[in-house]
Amino acid sequence: MKNEESIDLGRLMQIMLEQRKVVGGIIAGCTVLALGTAVVQPKQYESTTLVQTRSAGKDIGGVAAISAAMGINVGGSSSNTSPFNYIELMKSRRVLEPIIDQIEWPDAKKPDAKGFAKQNLKIENTKQTNLITVTATGRTPEEAQMISQGVVDNFLQMQTENSQQTQSLLVTFLNERIETSRQEADVAAQKLAAYSKEHKIYSPDDQAKASIEALSAFDKAIGEMQVQQKSAQAQYDVATQKLGEQKAGARNYNINDNSTVQAIRTQIVGKEVELVGAQQKFTDKHPDVLALQKQLNELHASLANEVSAVVESNATSLNTAQMELLKNQAVAQAETSAASASQKAIEEKKKEKEREIDKLPDDMMNYLQLKSDAEIKQKIYLSLVQECEQDKIQEAMESMDIQIIDAANLPNSPSGPRAKLITAIGLVIGCLISFGYGLICYKREEA
Repeated sequence: MKNEESIDLGRLMQIMLEQRKVVGGIIAGCTVLALGTAVVQPKQYESTTLVQTRSAGKDIGGVAAISAAMGINVGGSSSNTSPFNYIELMKSRRVLEPIIDQIEWPDAKKPDAKGFAKQNLKIENTKQTNLITVTATGRTPEEAQMISQGVVDNFLQMQTENSQQTQSLLVTFLNERIETSRQEADVAAQKLAAYSKEHKIYSPDDQAKASIEALSAFDKAIGEMQVQQKSAQAQYDVATQKLGEQKAGARNYNINDNSTVQAIRTQIVGKEVELVGAQQKFTDKHPDVLALQKQLNELHASLANEVSAVVESNATSLNTAQMELLKNQAVAQAETSAASASQKAIEEKKKEKEREIDKLPDDMMNYLQLKSDAEIKQKIYLSLVQECEQDKIQEAMESMDIQIIDAANLPNSPSGPRAKLITAIGLVIGCLISFGYGLICYKREEA
């Protein structure tokens, strides 16, 4: 077994004292070199901007509760976006390249966006809150302030343009459906007017009025189901156009064959029929009606979450923006399917009710059917017009995903180089080298 080699620390210290001129010179040299390095290095300035992420609060659907339950996220809506996604977007070429172009670079060595972000930017999520700190480093106070403010301004502009582009697409698709619905409403109204004039039916009797009231809940529900289908189709068209050649949707991921999705859709259909029955007996403010509407909203949210989970599990290689579009597209398809199934179930219930009032004269029954059709189509048209107007207002608004809390400051003093820290590091390095020198001398003496 080998003997462990020991060092006589007292002798080592004595040797270092004997060589104090060399040791002191090493320490002083390293310290002076570090100080000189700190003095020679160009000054750096830091400017900080504090922003807060927030939800844009877009209501895309004609019926607020259904739209919220669908979970569709378009444009700048940030309901599904974390601060970390914003941080990555702030480092994108679209945000940084205009800033890089404004700076004069020595020897025309202009960095790319990735290198610039690494060297000149520190973007952090503050204490896991919805606050983001953008700290920029520049060679002058003005340059640091320009970079910090430019990152936020360019990001806001990018988000606003994306939001307005999406809203414009949505308005375009809705306008197409509005025109079709308007024509259908006009034709239905003309048929009702012609039939009423031909058969001299202008004011139904009391029995017919009671029948109309009994069917009104069905007509209202059918109209809402058709509005949901048209709105969801518009959302689908927006996502499809923004995706370009990529095709998502329920068929690609076998969403319509998913047992969980089918079960939720069946529950939605059942609740829709149950809601119509409650609306025939009670007002919209009745606790039973409100409870059923709440349950329906929860089911729609569950449907959106399940569809999103299926898409995420089958499209893991896509970036965040593409993933959101794919999920929006698939959710819109699933909601269209659910609304269509609900409409069919409600129409069946309506036919059962109509069979109960078959005792009315044929002329009156035809009148009621034409009146019902005209009212449904008119409600669809008005709902789509209202929804389109809301989206036009949203498009006109500069809806931002983040708001500035503290604007970029103009630094009064340089943040670097940190002369004291660099000098201290030089001192420590000098001490370590001196210790190494003393150890070498000790080994030579022992040899």
